[in-house]
Amino acid sequence: MLWQSTGLANFEAGQLVMMAVGGLLLYLAIAKKFEPLLLLPIGFGAVLTNIPLAGFTEVGGMLHYIYEAGIATGIFPLIIFMGVGALTDFGALIANPKMLILGAAAQFGIFATLFGAIALNFVPGFEFSLKDASAIAIIGGADGPTAIFLASKLAPELLGAIAVAAYSYMALVPLIQPPIMKALTTEAERNIEMEQLRHVSKTEKIIFPLMVLILTILFLPASTPLVGMFCLGNLMRESGVVDRLSQTAQNELINIVTIFLGLGVGSKLSADKFLKLETLGILGLGAVAFSIGTASGVLMAKLMGRLSKDNINPLIGAAGVSAVPMAARVVNKVGLASNPHNFLLMHAMGPNVAGVLGSAVAAGILLALVG
Repeated sequence: MLWQSTGLANFEAGQLVMMAVGGLLLYLAIAKKFEPLLLLPIGFGAVLTNIPLAGFTEVGGMLHYIYEAGIATGIFPLIIFMGVGALTDFGALIANPKMLILGAAAQFGIFATLFGAIALNFVPGFEFSLKDASAIAIIGGADGPTAIFLASKLAPELLGAIAVAAYSYMALVPLIQPPIMKALTTEAERNIEMEQLRHVSKTEKIIFPLMVLILTILFLPASTPLVGMFCLGNLMRESGVVDRLSQTAQNELINIVTIFLGLGVGSKLSADKFLKLETLGILGLGAVAFSIGTASGVLMAKLMGRLSKDNINPLIGAAGVSAVPMAARVVNKVGLASNPHNFLLMHAMGPNVAGVLGSAVAAGILLALVG
């Protein structure tokens, strides 16, 4: 009958709920401008996925092939990492290498949340394996592509919830981080002014990505897919001999892949995969991971400030999470609120880009241990 071929006759309650979730993501992207480049295609993908009889995610459907070709294989996150590398200036980190410590400290949230996810198994209704817990924990790095890459390898059935949590908390950086930063610092500490960074030569900027790649190959080869593509993009930027390739990686290529990545993640927001108790656990653990990462970065910066002869404003530790450049901008904003003459943006970019490398390294460690 014609009636049986309509959406009205086939809608299930769960599908309607998930289409509403997709609508919420679209609202956050369009009205609130929260990570719109990802939340808009993810939200629209969630709507398409839950249309009855459309077959978007079934074999033969477009979203099925987008997911299988780009996310299940890990290709899309890697291409985005190449684009991010092409967009990244390591000058602030090269000028002050100590900021690597802050990027590493902010990853503490990842490993703390790993144990938190395992501990949730004592609560009735939760059954997270070690692989599931590892994939959930990476949300604390505030790095969407890394979270998607690791989830696709370790817990593909949780990818939708993990990706939504990762990008949601990245979008909420301006709301989540300032209260934590203010609670852990005094007014005097927030007023600390840092010395201007030294000039970094072009040669240093060319050598840096090659050195990072060599060290990764030697000590943590499991991280080389992410770090390697990141370093390739950065080398294209800094070498100055392939401007066309660098511009393509920064613009057209990363934009095209972002559309498909968002739709592919949205394809995992079907009612049967998302409407579970575990999803609430993932969202809660993600918030904990991100908060711990922010706090550990600030506390490490405070410790460094007391041990170092140079002035270090502890606020910059919050930029150790890899939400580039939003976390650095938030640090600068909070610093200016305390001292109108205190410009921390360039200083915060050091731990911010270190956080990108840190989250990639953390993903490699988890992949090597449990993958």
